[in-house]
Amino acid sequence: MCGIVGALAQREVSSILIEGLRRLEYRGYDSAGVALINEQGLQRYRSLGKVQQLADMIPAEIKGQVGIAHTRWATHGQPSEQNAHPHFSNERIAIVHNGIIENYKELRDQLINQGYQFTSQTDTEVIAHLVDSHYQEDLFDAVLKATGQLQGAYALAIISHDDPEQLVACRKGSPLVLGLGIEENFVASDVSALLPVTSRFIYLEEGDYVLLDGADYQVFDSEGKAKKLEISTSELNADAVLKGAYRHYMMKEIHEQAIAIGECLEGRITRSEVLDAIFGHASDEIFERVQHIQIVACGTSYHAGLVGKYWIEELLGLPCQVEVASEFRYRKVVVPDDTLFVTLSQSGETADTLAALRDTRGKNYCGSLTICNVPESSLVRESDLVLMTRAGPEIGVASTKAFTTQLVSMLLLLLALGKKKGLAADVLANIVQELNELPGQIEQLLELDEYIEQIAEDFVDKQDALFLGRGVHYPIAMEGALKLKEISYIHAEAYPAGELKHGPLALVDADMPVVVVMPNDDLLEKLHSNMQEVKARGGRLYVFAHQGVDLSEATDDVVVSMDCNTDWTTPILSTIPLQLLSYHVAVQRGTDVDQPRNLAKSVTVE
Repeated sequence: MCGIVGALAQREVSSILIEGLRRLEYRGYDSAGVALINEQGLQRYRSLGKVQQLADMIPAEIKGQVGIAHTRWATHGQPSEQNAHPHFSNERIAIVHNGIIENYKELRDQLINQGYQFTSQTDTEVIAHLVDSHYQEDLFDAVLKATGQLQGAYALAIISHDDPEQLVACRKGSPLVLGLGIEENFVASDVSALLPVTSRFIYLEEGDYVLLDGADYQVFDSEGKAKKLEISTSELNADAVLKGAYRHYMMKEIHEQAIAIGECLEGRITRSEVLDAIFGHASDEIFERVQHIQIVACGTSYHAGLVGKYWIEELLGLPCQVEVASEFRYRKVVVPDDTLFVTLSQSGETADTLAALRDTRGKNYCGSLTICNVPESSLVRESDLVLMTRAGPEIGVASTKAFTTQLVSMLLLLLALGKKKGLAADVLANIVQELNELPGQIEQLLELDEYIEQIAEDFVDKQDALFLGRGVHYPIAMEGALKLKEISYIHAEAYPAGELKHGPLALVDADMPVVVVMPNDDLLEKLHSNMQEVKARGGRLYVFAHQGVDLSEATDDVVVSMDCNTDWTTPILSTIPLQLLSYHVAVQRGTDVDQPRNLAKSVTVE
């Protein structure tokens, strides 16, 4: 995800801008740039690669008290210095931009007719020229008029050599925060970028504008009318990722999932559809060819791939295979023509997954795609297409927000392929609507925390647990079992509920809790029957039931009622209470929640 930093101060700001970009590196990028206003005019430096490469190319004598900086992840136009931000217009306007402008082609044609020349393939350069076309004496007025012509999502920071003591920023569909200092002010796409210089922030609302003018600032609404917003004081520490009020990183990261999913979706969907090119500039050509999909992953990411298989085959009718990377790489694989090779990884450095990707060369794959959380990782660098999950730093070994953002990313892949394969518009719109509602639904599910903490007491003295699910919720049961075993050290296994008679029933007794993931779907009655098989053997059921599931007769079961009932995001919602269960069991058993024994966050060896 692109990152924005802007500053207007009474001191030199280039070091502030560069440090801000470093703190946004986790969001994903392929190039970086900075623009400063000083006595020499409007100066710009841009570079492919890491922020450090940009820092190294800026001469020590270059100074400036107003500037903007950016990290870019390519969508419109390939990664190149020419396409990197900031973009200029007539050597007097400089702009950085997060998001996607949907009507940029029409605007580009209009601007070319007005005599503007384009030096990049980006949608952002359109905005720079558009602002310039409206600019007479007032930079803020020019930005207001220009943004009135834009369709899509954006966060913008704009400076002009003709107004060297002003910086204008605005947001629509992309986050932007205002940082307040003493006679200096800042803007950024994330609070973390500004923590070294301030702890006081104003979170701009949808459609807001901000004008930094010397030592002052003003906030305006979408119509340009002045407004006041509350100033918040951040408790985050600039020197480290802190747990804050949470006892463990894992619990902090469970609670960060609504925000992380919002970040994953930001700039990628509108209210009714997925935006084009979110997987990279080559995605159109590759997706047109796709006839088969091969997903390769490990651990939690493997479970996300299994969920994706259900979605892809049900809605797109494309054959989809999912395999554990450590097995896939060591067997002779038959590759159908026009197969898309998909890897999922939190770190992007998982050894088996990376080796499997490297083994695809020269075979019948039409392209490779990685879904990943770490920019500049090996998988990201070596794949044809990339989608960053934007989960942010995940410290706990047991993956939580990285997993749910992977599931969201799989739905985005489904939507992008669906647009190419003729998936019905109403189905696409329904999925997008559910994704837009997802962060709020997750916040509601987190209110189950205290109740689940009480339930966890039943597991403290147990040595085994069985997880059951059917259909797309079988992989979610697998993920629930994995979470419980890796941090509480309880032996936990997951089975398709229909397989009970084929072995697992022999293990069921009063000492083995049986966890059931129970959505209100077409397999509900079948799952009811499987639960009766457990009860007949003296087992105790812990049922995570979605809205509409009737368990009025099962009075001796422990039921966690989930107030949600969706078609496509149900597996994501089902994950949240299972994470809370594993966390509280581990805490009550006294194990190391964040760093469980024998495990590492990133598995970089076989």
